[in-house]
Amino acid sequence: MTTIRKSLAADLDAITAIYRHHVLHGTGTFEVDPPSLQDMATRRDDVLAKGLPYLVLEENAQVVGFAYCNWFKPRPAYRFSAEDSIYLAEESHGKGFGRLLLIELMAQAERAGVRKLIAVIGDSSNHGSISVHRSCGFNQVGTLSSCGWKFERWLDVVMMERSIGMGATCRPVP
Repeated sequence: MTTIRKSLAADLDAITAIYRHHVLHGTGTFEVDPPSLQDMATRRDDVLAKGLPYLVLEENAQVVGFAYCNWFKPRPAYRFSAEDSIYLAEESHGKGFGRLLLIELMAQAERAGVRKLIAVIGDSSNHGSISVHRSCGFNQVGTLSSCGWKFERWLDVVMMERSIGMGATCRPVP
């Protein structure tokens, strides 16, 4: 059984392990040193303190993925734009879990007042993430060529965006 729910502090071991794998073996994140459990707890607390969603996906009662969004930039003018992040355990790729997480993340981000979600996808060869975002209505708006160096090679960043809720059709309520 697949369940998406709000993350709990008890999920941090699984979240940290999933992210550690991506840092050490993947190009979706440009971090090169895996953050500690305490670092991940601090990051999660920061997202939740801002009133933004931090979700986990469970398969058969085991956390196999997580997703969250955080403000795109710290300046007040960006307060309706958030960057999404989605990570799955290696054995959970290709099962549609990323799309399920992104759909729920969009719904919860909208309820939190987000009007624009931005995907900052590490590696233009990251077809899984690009496809998941495209399937959820994101449009590619640019590529930053060769701006990251990881695993002894240059990596691009693909930028995608999607308006959610009212988007830019009206003035936001303060």
